[in-house]
Amino acid sequence: MPVYLAGSGNVTLDKHIQNLLKQNLGSQRDLILVSDKQAATIKNEPIVTIGPGAFSRIRQVNRKAAVLAMLTGQDFLNGFANRSSGRISGVYYDVPLLRQALIGKAILPQATRIALLATTSSAELYDLLIDQLPQYGLEARLFIVKDDKQLIPTLIRALSYGDFLLAAPDSAIYNPRTIKHILLTAYRRNRIVIGPSQAYVKAGALASGYAPFPAMTEMAADYLHEFFETGQFPGPDYPADFKVEINQQVARSLNIPLGSKEQIVKSVQSLIENKGGQGDE
Repeated sequence: MPVYLAGSGNVTLDKHIQNLLKQNLGSQRDLILVSDKQAATIKNEPIVTIGPGAFSRIRQVNRKAAVLAMLTGQDFLNGFANRSSGRISGVYYDVPLLRQALIGKAILPQATRIALLATTSSAELYDLLIDQLPQYGLEARLFIVKDDKQLIPTLIRALSYGDFLLAAPDSAIYNPRTIKHILLTAYRRNRIVIGPSQAYVKAGALASGYAPFPAMTEMAADYLHEFFETGQFPGPDYPADFKVEINQQVARSLNIPLGSKEQIVKSVQSLIENKGGQGDE
């Protein structure tokens, strides 16, 4: 039985993931790029999609297909996976919020309070995190942004509470239109921003965790092997392996000493292990 691959449209990205998946699947499985028209006729074979756009296209042309989503986030995929358990699953491209919080703790060891921004509709993104933090000597408070005009005033209140601001993948709050204002406001008050992704580190966030491509494709191959054995995918999850992107220029301007990326990852892993296991999934 082959594996079909629906690409994102970014040729370089699609080729990179295709090559890594081939390595992890081994020679016994054919990995075939598929068009939307071809995908409409697939019945039993699994389709791997790259990015939310590819996932949405495949769902439109074939509602019954078994789909393994890559390069999507939990907020995008969860509803689909819950409604079609075993038939739709995925490998998240980001990291759990607890790991992001612990990256902040590794960079600022004296930190005890984390500021969180959300809208009324995105507040639940942080529910699990808020329950998890006390066992790590941390607490968080959620500050609700009621409308666009309240973003900066709410942020200022949040920054007066937290030792740092933790950003979730919440596009209503963190997007290209708002991020510059959020970062400038935070740094004027000598507060760092952690997350929500690698892209925002380039924009000026201090650090963010991310899942490396080899870890994502290895996990995807494991899910496909499970599908071939049982006819069902495991539930969507994060790769166990993660890396950290840091912005050295921001760290220097705020006079924050940073260890290497590898040291920060080790610190986070140590914090998790000392609490008796993963606890962040």
